[in-house]
Amino acid sequence: MSQVGALLALVGAALALLALLAWRHSRRQRQRLGLPQGRVVSADTGGWRACARPLYSARYGLAGKPDYLVRTKGALVPVEVKPGRRAARPYPSDVLQLGAYLLLVEEETGRRPPYGLLCYAEAKFEIPYTSGLRQSVIATLQEMQRLRHARRVAPQHHEPQRCRHCGHREHCDDALA
Repeated sequence: MSQVGALLALVGAALALLALLAWRHSRRQRQRLGLPQGRVVSADTGGWRACARPLYSARYGLAGKPDYLVRTKGALVPVEVKPGRRAARPYPSDVLQLGAYLLLVEEETGRRPPYGLLCYAEAKFEIPYTSGLRQSVIATLQEMQRLRHARRVAPQHHEPQRCRHCGHREHCDDALA
């Protein structure tokens, strides 16, 4: 074998090894994030590539980008990753956020996704897209629209710690801390 042939064989083997290592790394990353099997259609994590545009619903005046959209078994599944969260059950606010992404996917595609995924640091939650969750998201959007035009909006919590870290605390007459 000529020197050129040997060099080409060595380069080919090195490229094959690099491809195998990249594939193994991507599999581990996918498992760590809790992504389902399927093709990642878009990601909005800053580290990969940005969504071309957010999901949008004119009917509900809502736009947003889930961390991932995965096409799996004919459905588009939104995935929201919360790496700093550690909880045995998903936070209601996170479920509502994921519900908004489910509604947006339904509005954009005309097909109702079966579920969405919430991925916390140590747990993954499959949240079914029920009619109850859909109604809760729509009711919350309507309440937000109503409050947008209100003269005064009372705090939605009774947690002094949240007030301590709020950027509006010094201007708030209802501050708890």
